[in-house]
Amino acid sequence: MSDAILVINAGSSSIKFKLFRLVGEDLDLAIGGKLDGIGVRPRLTAREQGKVLIDHAFGTEEVPDTHAAQVAIGNWLAQTVEANIVAVGHRVVHGGLDYSKPVLVDDAVLDKLASFIPLAPLHQLGNLDPIREIRKRSPDLPQVACFDTAFHRGHPEFADRFPLPRFLYDEGVRRYGFHGLSYEYVSGALKTLAPELADKRLVVAHLGSGASLCAIEGGRSIESTMGFTALDGIPMGTRSGSLDPGVVLHLIEEKGMSPAEVGHMLYRDSGLAGLSGISNDVRELLASPAPEAAFAIDFFCRRVAQSIASLAVSLGGVDAIVFTAGIGENAPAIRQKVIAGLAWAGLGLDPNANDDNALHIEAPGSRIAILVVPTDEEKMIARHTMRLVRPPT
Repeated sequence: MSDAILVINAGSSSIKFKLFRLVGEDLDLAIGGKLDGIGVRPRLTAREQGKVLIDHAFGTEEVPDTHAAQVAIGNWLAQTVEANIVAVGHRVVHGGLDYSKPVLVDDAVLDKLASFIPLAPLHQLGNLDPIREIRKRSPDLPQVACFDTAFHRGHPEFADRFPLPRFLYDEGVRRYGFHGLSYEYVSGALKTLAPELADKRLVVAHLGSGASLCAIEGGRSIESTMGFTALDGIPMGTRSGSLDPGVVLHLIEEKGMSPAEVGHMLYRDSGLAGLSGISNDVRELLASPAPEAAFAIDFFCRRVAQSIASLAVSLGGVDAIVFTAGIGENAPAIRQKVIAGLAWAGLGLDPNANDDNALHIEAPGSRIAILVVPTDEEKMIARHTMRLVRPPT
């Protein structure tokens, strides 16, 4: 029975998992799957080298929350997979000031990570539930927490400060940045896919249900659109992104909303869903003839283009723009609208390459390279986990 690392990437409504077999010092993807639609239309799917291993719909009452989803995944893996799991790696959204690199989880680490739940209410609790469940089942199995904030921890103070009193910065009220595991993977992948650009000035756009952009130079994060929480930056599927803080005061003081009600609105009822009143799903909005859908898409693309221009200032220029994540990798219409907003800077797309989701999608003569690079957060987590539990000799 071969040794393997299990990776859990738990979100607010889905849990993705991958099993990587250890082959010497390499990782070989064996199984990839997810349980999504938690609490609404739960469905467990998994594949092994393209072969469907399971495609099972649960009743809502069977998988009402992420805890039940983790139990269902654990039961299926135990009954199906023949592998000696030597460690489990987890995506944890917020590492706060305490964690700038992956860490083995113990009781003290788990308690500290739980204290960050208010900073990432959509994600952190769901990230920690699988860790707790596995600790109950297999208390001696090593588990590694890998942080979305860690890649950004080398920022200069200038990039991390808010224009607030100094004591708040010292207490941890600062710009952390997120999607770091994705940015780290893409930055590393460029060393193989486009080595001539890997160490240059990059703006990487991680566009999915959660979305942000990051300025990267020399493989290091320089600045990100997300800040203290994963609510900041560009509008997302259901999250507002940046807005005038006076709006929050208005909602509380004049509209009589409680902080919890405001939080729910900003995290769950805003973004593309709020702008369109139709859906948070870009695919549905692109297919809809409703003017509200077109408005939401145009708003989103404008904010992405504005963020690229802003991050160019942080870098002192841009050598390449890289699109990644679900929307960034698979929505040519979104990429076209974003780049159209930057035509003034001499950028242009090759329409055929864009439609094909090719690696290079810039038009001949474009002043800046434009790429599409699929991300793999789970592979990044597996690498970090392997380095901690089996350091290279």
